[in-house]
Amino acid sequence: MKVTFTANGRPVEADDVWEGESLLYVLRERVGLPGSKNACEQGECGSCTVYLDGLPVCSCLVAAGQVQDREVRTVEGLGTEDGELGLVQQAFVDAGAVQCGFCTPGLLVQTDALLAEDPQPSDDDIREALSGNLCRCTGYEKIMDAVRLASARACAGTEGAA
Repeated sequence: MKVTFTANGRPVEADDVWEGESLLYVLRERVGLPGSKNACEQGECGSCTVYLDGLPVCSCLVAAGQVQDREVRTVEGLGTEDGELGLVQQAFVDAGAVQCGFCTPGLLVQTDALLAEDPQPSDDDIREALSGNLCRCTGYEKIMDAVRLASARACAGTEGAA
């Protein structure tokens, strides 16, 4: 089957898609957006989190046919229009929250969603929002620092504020 949808603001068409293919597979292998990672394929780790019509979802659990005529935004879509890192992405780099990088795409999307909903989340709010994202490299403290930094910068209205 053919699936047509919007990915990061651009129309996308994937041909010869099998009915059981996941959105994750289509994004990575057919559309050329490899940012979302394939880790558990069971919706448990959060590495494949993308926006679907503005809501974060595990793309490994979404059948490709379900995205027909819908809007998908991936970690690649969090950057600026001129190809620079977005506010959340830059905060993760600056806080040293990126280690192996496998969990990072899902954490970035989930952090972006959290800050869109609550620009000044408490530590408990951050922990709750990121509870579906597993990281095997860290104790999460640098990730918490990154979210706090992104929040501070968003509230200050600048990507350079601390």
